[in-house]
Amino acid sequence: MMAENDLFGVHGTALAVRSQRMALLASNIANASTPGYKAKDIDFSAALKGAESGVLDASVTANTKYRLPTQMSLDGNTVELATEQTAFAENAVAYQTTLSFLNGRIGTITRALKGE
Repeated sequence: MMAENDLFGVHGTALAVRSQRMALLASNIANASTPGYKAKDIDFSAALKGAESGVLDASVTANTKYRLPTQMSLDGNTVELATEQTAFAENAVAYQTTLSFLNGRIGTITRALKGE
């Protein structure tokens, strides 16, 4: 794990946390019409800080919280579709940015190994 951190820095861990957050936000969107479903989200900064110590799943679980709606529906569902879609889009952009950085880093290392 140490060699990976030296090579990719925090970006590999950030990608894993963003991936789990994306899955959670997608689940919220998929359950937008499920009665009684409670929307959840991950505190990215806190989860990343905890995951840097090497316990990704425990950190993500500990930093997953229920989202407080501005207006809960009559059936008890707390998913606000616009909020979830916005959070999903923002997370997707951040995920893609991190992935692009990692791809560039891997390309640099590959060129260095080839002697280019």
